[in-house]
Amino acid sequence: MRALRFHENGEPGEVLRLETVSIPDPALGRIRIRVHACGLAPADWALCRGLFPGTLPRGIGIDVSGTVDAIGEGVTDVRVGDLVLGSSDWAGEPTGGASDRAIMNRWILVPKGLDLTQAATVPMALDTAYWHLSALGLDADKTILIHGAGSTIGFTAVQIARARGMNVIATAGQTYANQLRETGATVTAYGDGMVERVIELSGGTVDLVLDTAPVGGVLPDLVRIVGGNPTKVMTISDFAAAAELGVRSTFKDGPTQRPDALAEFAQRAADGKFSIPIAGTYPLEDWRTALHISLSGEARGKLLLLPDTTTTTV
Repeated sequence: MRALRFHENGEPGEVLRLETVSIPDPALGRIRIRVHACGLAPADWALCRGLFPGTLPRGIGIDVSGTVDAIGEGVTDVRVGDLVLGSSDWAGEPTGGASDRAIMNRWILVPKGLDLTQAATVPMALDTAYWHLSALGLDADKTILIHGAGSTIGFTAVQIARARGMNVIATAGQTYANQLRETGATVTAYGDGMVERVIELSGGTVDLVLDTAPVGGVLPDLVRIVGGNPTKVMTISDFAAAAELGVRSTFKDGPTQRPDALAEFAQRAADGKFSIPIAGTYPLEDWRTALHISLSGEARGKLLLLPDTTTTTV
């Protein structure tokens, strides 16, 4: 089978190779799928550069969807031929989801009616957004500012917060502004005057802030929006500034038990009540195009590789 892997750490464009490797067998508590779609994320490039070091070679691609074609000992909740979505065992296997076949360590059945390509957009964005929101507090009727709501994680976080009854103010550009408004969020622009605009839109009360934007030097402004209390702000990106300001961040703060809402929001996606924008889909062999777009910062949504497109819906 084909698998996108790296044998040494470094810049992804330099160390990743599309190789022919043996098809792996699923171990105890694992399943193997024929991969329909594999989502790519900045975390994949961070793995190439040495994040969470492990035995090499390693693959990339955490978010996957596809058709079960082998089942490991102890697995009783799926059968060969079932359509599933979830996470590849990227830490325990020499290949990841960016392959013709992938070993999965977490999965759910794809809800009826959910397109398999859309299904592969859900796991990581949902997990990341839900984890950070849970750390801040998903309390109905509170007002939260989600900064960078046009990003994949930000767009996801807005929908989660709205589903939990929160009042959401979102900062975003024009690409997804109308879609964000359709969720019930109030949308405003980045840039000069943002603090004043957000305070006016909130009626003077913003309880929490989730920063999902790239590093941009705005954390002091976000702290101002919540009345100067840095513990009400959490960032997924600007860890250096967070440490200086006392702002909460991904690797320092959060629930010890990772909350799991995958099944709930996959069903919402199947029902048309939740979605993650797709920026582009590419054959596995065209991975360098997807990489280039991702590294450019111009993706405007989820990028996916499609090793196998023979099945798309339940």
